[in-house]
Amino acid sequence: MTATPARPATAAGTFSIGGDLPVHRLGFGAMRITGPGIWGWPADRDEARRVLRRAVELGVDFIDTADSYGPFVSEVLIHEALHPYPEHLVIATKAGLTRQGPDQWTPVGRPAYLRQEVELSLRHLEVERIDLLQLHRIDPQVPLEDQIGELAAMREEGKIRHIGLSEVRVEEIEAAQAVAPIVSVQNRYNIADREAEPVLEHAERNGIGFIPWFPLATGTLARPGGPLAAAAQAHGATPSQLALAWLLRRSPVMLPIPGTSTVSHLEENMAAALIELSDDEAKALEAAG
Repeated sequence: MTATPARPATAAGTFSIGGDLPVHRLGFGAMRITGPGIWGWPADRDEARRVLRRAVELGVDFIDTADSYGPFVSEVLIHEALHPYPEHLVIATKAGLTRQGPDQWTPVGRPAYLRQEVELSLRHLEVERIDLLQLHRIDPQVPLEDQIGELAAMREEGKIRHIGLSEVRVEEIEAAQAVAPIVSVQNRYNIADREAEPVLEHAERNGIGFIPWFPLATGTLARPGGPLAAAAQAHGATPSQLALAWLLRRSPVMLPIPGTSTVSHLEENMAAALIELSDDEAKALEAAG
């Protein structure tokens, strides 16, 4: 498919999650379509639905959500806006975090609870199988093999297609891989914060999709006169767009999922896929970061 300004996300190239789910590498993270503190309904529910529909119009075919966003608000809005789903749309969700209030997150990885979350996500999204189910956080109170083992059991039952992890170290990925195939990892990573570099390198070596959360952070790089601001000015773009363009160039397994609650910001984010950084620009940004 040839990318056009009308469908800019298609310019990001593709990655095949698990070897059988090809998606454009610039997706959409559906956390911010909920209320303040990722709690409850958004102030403008209609705008949230418009954002989701517009994302698909712009070429997005990979949407990342979680049962804990709201909780369940994000999944319900995705269903309201997009069901019946467009062909080839991949919806990834997560289980393993509970909510006690705004900005409160507590891991719970008991097998019975993970199964309950998956069943509810199937119902809220109205799908027969979840394309990508990610363990939102490893619960330190429950053996990892029990948590992954329950997801593997649901995979065998046809409720889950692929399993991913979130906020993990390389050794945790390897331990999970001993129980079931792991096709994606979702760690905090951006041009200014690359603490997860070893995880990204492991993902590259093993063909695992790497989903960076908080991808738009730029730190001090976007300050006036800084390298990111200068490159953005040269491209007639924003520093956030350059940060996304850098991520897409950084690795073929990179799947950025910038989120937003407004159509205008969504359109700005998706236009980042049309930016082509030169070798010198990419090296300068990497060095500065």
